[in-house]
Amino acid sequence: MKNSIYKFKKITFVSFVKTPLRTLWLNSLWLIALLLTSTISSAQAKISLEKAIELAKSNNIDLKIADKEIEKQTVLKKTAFQADPLQVQYQGGQFNSVDFDHNVSIQQYFPIGNITKANRQLQEELVKLAEKRKALSSYEIEKAVNLAYYQYLYGVSIQQLNSELNEIYTKFLKNAELRFQTGESGNIEVISAKAKVKEIETQKAQLEYDLAIYQKQLQFFVQTDENIIPDEKTVLKYATIKEEGNSKAEGLLTDYYQQQISVYQKETNTYKAMRTPKLGLGYFAQSINTDWLFQGFTAGLQIPLFGGVNSAKAKASEISISQSQLALDKSKLTLNLQQQELQNNFAKQQKALDYYQNEGLQYADQIISTAQKSYANGDMSYWSYISFLNQAIDIKKQYAEATHNYNQSAIELQFPTIKNN
Repeated sequence: MKNSIYKFKKITFVSFVKTPLRTLWLNSLWLIALLLTSTISSAQAKISLEKAIELAKSNNIDLKIADKEIEKQTVLKKTAFQADPLQVQYQGGQFNSVDFDHNVSIQQYFPIGNITKANRQLQEELVKLAEKRKALSSYEIEKAVNLAYYQYLYGVSIQQLNSELNEIYTKFLKNAELRFQTGESGNIEVISAKAKVKEIETQKAQLEYDLAIYQKQLQFFVQTDENIIPDEKTVLKYATIKEEGNSKAEGLLTDYYQQQISVYQKETNTYKAMRTPKLGLGYFAQSINTDWLFQGFTAGLQIPLFGGVNSAKAKASEISISQSQLALDKSKLTLNLQQQELQNNFAKQQKALDYYQNEGLQYADQIISTAQKSYANGDMSYWSYISFLNQAIDIKKQYAEATHNYNQSAIELQFPTIKNN
């Protein structure tokens, strides 16, 4: 199974521009986004993460292909007994006298020794190997669903932040218009406030498209025709960290390679068993001087005098055993090093998120509240107000990014990438 890499589009919350955009263009874009949102929302069904994973494991085509492989290898167990084709021969002519006589014979060779048992054991191990491959695929699909699910929730959080900013700047616009009407400020404040509000509305339209993309990513991994979306009541912070994350990955990896080793061991036994003779039994009936019926039986052995080919194949399978063991050792080392790296990154992202949850967001809310009151009371200049507002907004943006980075690192820690060849 090849290493799977899942890439997701990341929302960028751009800074507010100073130049106003054309009102008609903004209204058109907003209308398109609204229609798109209405169309999608009307047919969307909310789903929990657990249900999404369950559906993915029952619907995913890759897992269905894996099931067919298991089914195929199970059917091939019936090929363990491999007898040679029945030989039927007719002979006619003057082989006994001057009379024209007839001879009919049949002969069948059967495998003897351990070859049938070896074939059956090999096929049983191949069935188990197909099951181990499916387990790896299931693991990767579960990881992909987790990533896609929380990617959508991240988009929702950015959308909520956009709504909050829209509310803040709408109030700012009203204050600016009031100050302009009373002569306390110039028209530049009103123009700038309008530009910022329109910019936020434009971003809202873009975020609707982003959410549509994230929804399709989730739907792709679940592989359903239904337009499913994550339940927005789900806590944004990924909260299913389990200590056995690394041990589960290592267990799947070890099981796969050990099963591969078992296959090569049985394959070696099969090639060795091919060096044993085959037993043949036959029957014949013939005429002598045109008189019928003279009959008899034959018995014989097929002895593989030149068994070097099967010996070489058995030796090659033994080498494959060593290769699989080395590959397992390498994969375990890679997994352990990866786990240490993921653990460090997770601790880093957790520390950043803790700051914004415990302090950063409170600072942002205090800055916004204080700045709005001061500006409304005329105790703060326009440019100071904008400066403080941008600082608070930047903190909220960084919190959303910190949460997203935390979720990504937590999922990677829970599902470290399994690299196997």
